[in-house]
Amino acid sequence: MIPVPLPFEQEIHEVESELFRLESVPEADISGETIRQLRKKLTSMKKEKYSNLSAWETVQVSRHPNRPQLLDYIEMVFEDFTELHGDRAFGDDRAIRAGFARLDGHEVMLIGHQKGKTLAERLQCHYGCAHPEGYRKALSKMRLAAKYRIPIVCLIDTPGAFPGTGAEERGQAQLIATSILEMTKLKTPIVCVVIGEGGSGGALGIGIGDAIGMLQYSYYSVISPEGCAGILWKVATDESKSKAANALKLTAKDLHGFGMIDTILTEPLGGAHRDPRGMGTTLKTHLSRELRRLEPQSDESILEGRYAKFRRMGFLA
Repeated sequence: MIPVPLPFEQEIHEVESELFRLESVPEADISGETIRQLRKKLTSMKKEKYSNLSAWETVQVSRHPNRPQLLDYIEMVFEDFTELHGDRAFGDDRAIRAGFARLDGHEVMLIGHQKGKTLAERLQCHYGCAHPEGYRKALSKMRLAAKYRIPIVCLIDTPGAFPGTGAEERGQAQLIATSILEMTKLKTPIVCVVIGEGGSGGALGIGIGDAIGMLQYSYYSVISPEGCAGILWKVATDESKSKAANALKLTAKDLHGFGMIDTILTEPLGGAHRDPRGMGTTLKTHLSRELRRLEPQSDESILEGRYAKFRRMGFLA
């Protein structure tokens, strides 16, 4: 299946379409050498383009409609996922999913954002924008995991917390702040990975951990490029969004250089949406490695390391 082309991928899409057409023709009617040369050309084009993406283009890749989401990774990476519902106060926010799962023999509490693929799913999940009850649910499941010293895995993919009046009335900001504070004190390993969008407090609400990683073409930012452009220039044009994205320093490479994240997970050539299984294998390897490193550590060592990690942020070497 040919992925939906992004604005900067038109030439790549044309070659992919031609290759798909030729590969659909019986072998007797087309030269194998022609197909090999076309594949070689396509690989070269992807390497050239994806090794030089701008910040705004990276944001576009992170939002690709075919990019793997939480439920995809649950199927590819984890086993025996048992979802836990509700926040015991208001309802069950479908933008945040939580439950017990297994990963390479490790029992974990898995928590993450789900955007949805179809229109119906996206409406149900609020496009990955969680309400206060979502963060209340996530925090209660984290506390449950900490009670039994079960490691927590958080997969982050949200444009931001839900911006509606009802969410504010039910204490959106306070719930996110409480979640951030409580995560600093949980006596169990926490591994966080930004798998797509890492927008503002919506991402930070489940983003405090002992190991923080980002997929190569994801982003993590205090505000979206559109929001920043709208505030600074009063209009979100392609030019202003690109300018804002560059200024925000929101790519994995930027944030790794600042010491804000620990690991960049390399994506398949052309992005995770072109090879979800390959991305799943990389994510599984990363999570398993971090869990093996963190699990033997004492509670005191975990908390001291987490505290020191976040205290170092913001200081230039």
